[in-house]
Amino acid sequence: MRRFYKQVDVAAVEGGWQVTLDGRGVKTVKGLPQIVPTEALARALAAEWDAQGEKIDAQSLPLRDMTDYAIDIVAPDQASVVEKIVAYGDTDTLLYRADPDEPLYVRQQEVWEPIVSGFEQLHGISYVRVSGIIHREQHAATLDKLRELVAAQSPFAMASLEAMASLAASLLVGLNALDPDADGEALWQAASLEEEWQAEQWGREEEAEERRVKRQSDFLTSRSLALLARA
Repeated sequence: MRRFYKQVDVAAVEGGWQVTLDGRGVKTVKGLPQIVPTEALARALAAEWDAQGEKIDAQSLPLRDMTDYAIDIVAPDQASVVEKIVAYGDTDTLLYRADPDEPLYVRQQEVWEPIVSGFEQLHGISYVRVSGIIHREQHAATLDKLRELVAAQSPFAMASLEAMASLAASLLVGLNALDPDADGEALWQAASLEEEWQAEQWGREEEAEERRVKRQSDFLTSRSLALLARA
């Protein structure tokens, strides 16, 4: 699609902020006004539009896409999205460890256990750790607490959290990343620990590395949506 606008701006509107293209407010995929809660998020969205050249590259508008998802999909049906997100908590990568006699287990304990135990202490819950890959259900009380934490988020934070939990295969990583003081890159490195371990053992493959870099970028962009929406 060719660029169809010249001027990009943001405007304060009823309910929040909206990007304008030549004075006309941007709408979502479903045709709703794309109104966001903060000026910071609106300006980040505007920057995506302003960076377009003669042709619009849809792949370079990730915040726009996630914002549309938050407004069009999450906001009207938050209960369903909560359950979808909580499912990542029952199969969280950080809870599935190698056997204790394997070298990988030591790395997992060093990197993953502080994240898991710290979250347990903060929220008064208990996780089931698993040796191997056979699924074991988490305690009902733990899942209930996760459900409470997820349900307390705004639609924008939920959209962000769903994307992060999916990319990291870890709701623990996603929930920790919602903290503005958290180290997002370190959390991503924790989530990709096993990939890094395999690369160290067997060597790095160019296409796999490119995919991992792309997923890290997507994770950090997803995190930025939640942080900007409450800035």
